[in-house]
Amino acid sequence: MPINNNYDEQTIVKSIAVALEEFYSALIAKVDQLNIKSIMKRKNPYLFRAKAMNGAAQIVDAILAAFVSSSEETIFGNVFFEPIATAASQGQKALAEGVDIMVERDNTIYAIAVKSGTSVFNASSKKKQEQNFMAAQKLAQQVHKRFVPIIGYSYGKKKVSDRGVPKFYQELAGQDFWTELTGDDQFYIKLIRFMGTLPEKYVEEFEKSYQKAANRLVKEFTTEFCLEDGSIDWEKLVEFNSGK
Repeated sequence: MPINNNYDEQTIVKSIAVALEEFYSALIAKVDQLNIKSIMKRKNPYLFRAKAMNGAAQIVDAILAAFVSSSEETIFGNVFFEPIATAASQGQKALAEGVDIMVERDNTIYAIAVKSGTSVFNASSKKKQEQNFMAAQKLAQQVHKRFVPIIGYSYGKKKVSDRGVPKFYQELAGQDFWTELTGDDQFYIKLIRFMGTLPEKYVEEFEKSYQKAANRLVKEFTTEFCLEDGSIDWEKLVEFNSGK
């Protein structure tokens, strides 16, 4: 039996709208706060030189694109899937550590840890997740409820291995996860449809922020790390990045 088979489409669409607002607001705020010195402290100047990247704009394009790519994946994972999974399952935000959603159905408590893709865990973090489930299980036992822990991966596929010690929790990914929450085996497809044209509302504002950041960072890079003739002062850049 699925956790819930009576989700409300309008509630899902509203959750998506809120999640997209939070996603773009957080991403734009990060881009607006960027400055060249904080970025170049973490970058490899030798790699830029090895790739013959001799233009300030060329370097800024590369670092800005890389920054947005890594930031958007993290932010999206933090703000998008959990509230939608909560709405889809008609659950509540969990109070237990390491559990995102609690759903009570009849005599059963479902404890759901919502993750983005399937490669979020290493051995240490997986063990911590198991410990969190065990702690939550004790709470369920105190109220004499059946306890069903689930790690839900919001996209991707997850092979379940039969080898080794059987797990006391389920791992469900992509279609399987959303079907378990909603009873609708097409929900993972519908989730894209439910977005409709909502993302387009934010693209123009984000592009403005991105272009302003690009212009600002080129100006800062030129001021800090270029010679009078406009060429990059590689030695100054390396000293800033790696000197004592």
